[in-house]
Parts: sequence; structure tokens; C-alpha cells
Amino acid sequence: METFDRARLDTYFGRIARQFTPEQRPASVLVTHLLPERPSFVKAVAAASNLKAVLPKPKSIDSGARREIERTVVVDELSREMFIDPDSAVTYLETRAAGEEVVLLDVGGYFAPSLPEVCARFSGVVLGVVEDTENGHQRYAEHGKLPCPVVSVARSPLKDPEDFLVGQSVVFSTEALMRGRGDILPGRSALVIGFGKLGSSIARLLHAKGVRVTVYDVDPVRHAQALSQGFNVARDRERAISTASVVLCATGSLALRGEDFPNLKNGAYVATVTSSEDELELAGLPDCYTRHQAGDSVTRYETTGHYFYLMNGGNAVNFLHGASVGPFIFLVQSEIIAGIHMLGGGGLEVGMHEVNSKAREAIAATWLDFYNR
Repeated sequence: METFDRARLDTYFGRIARQFTPEQRPASVLVTHLLPERPSFVKAVAAASNLKAVLPKPKSIDSGARREIERTVVVDELSREMFIDPDSAVTYLETRAAGEEVVLLDVGGYFAPSLPEVCARFSGVVLGVVEDTENGHQRYAEHGKLPCPVVSVARSPLKDPEDFLVGQSVVFSTEALMRGRGDILPGRSALVIGFGKLGSSIARLLHAKGVRVTVYDVDPVRHAQALSQGFNVARDRERAISTASVVLCATGSLALRGEDFPNLKNGAYVATVTSSEDELELAGLPDCYTRHQAGDSVTRYETTGHYFYLMNGGNAVNFLHGASVGPFIFLVQSEIIAGIHMLGGGGLEVGMHEVNSKAREAIAATWLDFYNR
């Protein structure tokens, strides 16, 4: 990032932090993608709260950004396992924020599995969670009765530009990896599993590139939406998987089970928009498959009579090329800081919440002052 752009970003987030810092700053723990521009956001989180630790998502850590953040904030290693086990989760929070009021800032529902136990056993008070992603939103919603408030920005209108551009970056990276092997997208058949905001963006760009697109989603409403936009809709999921030469998974949950992989068309490419642990049941792949590198970030899985290609080890393919969506990501990050403000005062009812329209309008107005130029 150029020095001028970084200075502008720091100034932007400084203004956002001043707008949304609670009167009583809570402690916080932040899960985040640690991309090159992320230190500005982390600094704003530290201004709006007493930031105790940053937990970078393992597949998206920029070493320069990490070194910069480590100068002022503890950076810990993150794994799903540390928050699946309640004992491990409680122990971690006790080491970082014992006895304090704390807000958990999440990307992907990491805190969700053990949240009830953490809220019950932690020596301080969990004021609530702010969640950024759709798959994380689903993980918290699955609790039914939550033990604390959860502010979700996953379905915010301020996230729409990011979701659209992430979809575009997924197609870009998929095509780049295919071209690296001498293959192209145009003329192929593609299956997009999941027709939410990301999946619909992917489907539209694939269609514009001359790809024959079929959509599958468990939600009949989304099937109707896909039909209205001119896409083929799969009635038979298994047949759709077996006939597509490119499969893009955008469900935010499990898209391909272990038994689905042997049904893939020979030579099919598989890519996802999130981590392999969310979208792909690779552990369920039959033991007869072997694998080897078939190009940059492309793995060939094969057994007698069958083979397919997996991009970026099943993790978000767009992170191979920076996953850049421009300044639109700063809208979503600002809404996360607004979530800290909502939770920081306490008194928010248990359950799922969204940032209110007044706060969103203030964020958008500030963002336009800096980036509508």
C-alpha cells in the first residue's frame, strides 16, 4: 500500500473509531484476515476497545502486517480446535482478559462451538460477539437460544459491494490457475453450489465469460431467483456434480461431501470461497485417491479411472491473488467497530442483532468523504 493511501486509511479509521468508541471501552479479542491493509483496522479496534489479542486466520497472514501489529498487540495462533473444546476456550480467554468485560470479534464462527460454556465459566463477562461472515452467522444462529448478544454484519447492505467483488475475485483466481495449466473457462460447464450474494456474483461473471452455468442451492427461493436471472437450476444435485467441468462452492457450510468427489467429472476443477474445513469434506475422500501438484496451487487427485483438480488446497481461491476488493472492505470493518459500540454499553438483549440504519448511514457518509473521489 502506498504511503499516501495508508495515511488516508489511518485517518478514515481514526474518524470511525472516534464515532463509535463506547464510553466504557471493553476488552476485545479479534479474529481477522491479516492482509496488508489490515493494521489500520486493527489500530481502530484498539482505539474503540482494549484490544487484548489478534488471532489471524491461518490461510491469510501477510508477514509484514503481522510484524507491524506485533509491535503493539499480542498476536496468537488460531485454530478451530482451540475454541471447539470449552476448557481450551475458557483457558485462552482467562489468559488474555481474566475478570474483564470482553467483546469477541469473529470471522467465521470460531467462538460459536463453546460460546455457552465460555459465557457460563469465564471469570469476566462476555458482552457479546460481532460476526462478519455468512457461515459464521449460521454457526451462531444454530444455537437457537444464544447465551449472549451476537451482532452480525454478514447480511448488512454495507457488505453487498464486498460480496459482489469477492465473487469477481474468485472467478479471476479460478481462471488464472486454469490458464496456468493451459486450460480456459469459456465454453466449459460450471456448477455453482450456493446462490447467495457470493454465489450469484460468481454465476453472473462466469456467464459473462461464456461459461454454461448451472446453480444448485438447498433454498427453493434462491432456485427461483437463479431461474429468473436466466441460469439453469439443478433438480438432481448428483447429476449436476457429475457433469460440471468446474465446481465452485459458495455455501458458507458443507458443499461437497466425501462421497461426492468420486462423482466429479473427470478433469473437473474444484474451487471454494472460504476454507476447506467449511466447504469440503476432504477427510471423507476414499483412501484410494493419491494426490500430487499439477501446477501452481493446483492439486491433482487421482485413482484408477478417475481424477480431478483442487485449487489452493480447498481454501479460498481468491486469497492467492490478494483477495482485493478495494476500499469497499472498509465499510464492513467500520460496521464491526460499530458493533463494539453496541455491545460496549451492555444491556443489549440476548439474541441476534444488526447494526442500526443510523449507524450504517454515518459509516457510509464518512466513507464517501474519503473514497468517493
